[in-house]
Amino acid sequence: MSSELEASRGWVGDGLAAEFPELAVFHTTVPARSGRTPASVKERLRAMSDRFTGQKAMQLRQQPVPWAYRVFFRQVGIDPDDHRTPAEAVALERMRHGGFKSRNLLDDALVIATVETGVPVLAFDADRLDGEIGVRLAERGERLGGEGRELRGGEIVVADAARPLAVLFGDTSEQRGVIPSTERMLLLAVRVKGVPDVSVEEALWTVAEILTGDG
Repeated sequence: MSSELEASRGWVGDGLAAEFPELAVFHTTVPARSGRTPASVKERLRAMSDRFTGQKAMQLRQQPVPWAYRVFFRQVGIDPDDHRTPAEAVALERMRHGGFKSRNLLDDALVIATVETGVPVLAFDADRLDGEIGVRLAERGERLGGEGRELRGGEIVVADAARPLAVLFGDTSEQRGVIPSTERMLLLAVRVKGVPDVSVEEALWTVAEILTGDG
């Protein structure tokens, strides 16, 4: 882990903070690009695939951190049996493909962090954001990323000072996400009730280390 890596707390909109007082946002920015996955990370994925058996996948939702996100899904009106939590979605992909399929450095780092910690991490192009980042409820008619699809209003969104960047546990704006030319990434994780801060920080560190070649 880089000794220079620090996590900052983001803001939580008033409505959400009142309803979910333990909801919190953690983020950090790293100088990194995505691109092809190096052999060392592919080997880490293969080893993780071997350890992640069918029985372990079936027991995943009973573990404290994945279970906490599952409970939060239900609290905000998302059926986790229909729209899988990130950890369960990754587990299902492992079972369908017989292993964790390597895609690119960033996506592979996000999968590794989710499997190892149970905490999902989002990534944005840090140079295409405006102001502080946090979570709030979307307003009707807002557009994802400022230029993308129209939001119906009421969705929980990750946002900067100017616009919604992603629907929490849903779509990320193509205009604000990581692209091939991205040189700095903002990594973000949302803590819900039942998830310890250390798990969130570990997820961020895991992604950052892989991206920077330290992991």
